Order: sequence, then C-alpha cells, then structure tokens
Amino acid sequence: MRPFGQDFHFARTLGLQMVERGDGRCRMAIDIERERHFNPQGVAHGGVAYSLADTAMGGAITSLLADDLWCATLEIKFNYHVGVREGRLICDATVLHQGKRVANIDARLFQDDRLVASANGNFAIFPAPQAHQA
Repeated sequence: MRPFGQDFHFARTLGLQMVERGDGRCRMAIDIERERHFNPQGVAHGGVAYSLADTAMGGAITSLLADDLWCATLEIKFNYHVGVREGRLICDATVLHQGKRVANIDARLFQDDRLVASANGNFAIFPAPQAHQA
C-alpha cells in the first residue's frame, strides 16, 4: 500500500488528519474551528465535510490499489443531516465494491457520535501516467 497524503497540500491546508487506513477502509478527522471553517450562518461550510469525505473515500480505495494505479472521483452523492459545529469531525469510508475500472465507496461522518452527514461515491481506477510511475 502506497503512502497517502505525503504531498497532499490541500488536505493539510484544511487540517485533515489521517487516523487509520488499510484493507479498503479509511478513517480521517478534522478539528472544526469557528474562525477557519465556519460559513456566515454559524456552522461549518459544507465543503469542509465534503472534502473530508472525498479524501477519506480516496484513501479507502487507494489502500487496495497497486502503486501503478490511480483513482479519481467520478461522482459523489452527499447528504447533510445536521449542521457541523466546532469540535472533532470523523469520517469512516469503506469500499463497497471494486471493479477493474470503477469502485463504489460509502462514507459516514460523525461528530460526538452523532451522524451528521453521509455519502456514496464512484471512483475511476486507471493506470498512473508513465511520468509518475516510480
């Protein structure tokens, strides 16, 4: 399994943290901060939760892929259940099905053991460009 996030500047900028990853699963977290992540309505911007889920879902599928394969998000259906407040937001992502070219992944986001959002997405699987294979 190749490392995840070594040069992932976007994740670092948001404050995403890898908790554990392997065997088609990935748990990531973020500490939601009012001054950094909130929108004008007083809750975390929806893009923060979406980015956490998308990244964790990518972590889940890449934990199963050979080093010469990459993935990319094709589409994600995201459901926001309640507003996200300050505190730790955790995302658990699990690969439900992996084919040769597409994987389907489920994600659940929790804050204080309360389900705040859920997602299901399809990710393309394809050979890494020759220039990036090492």
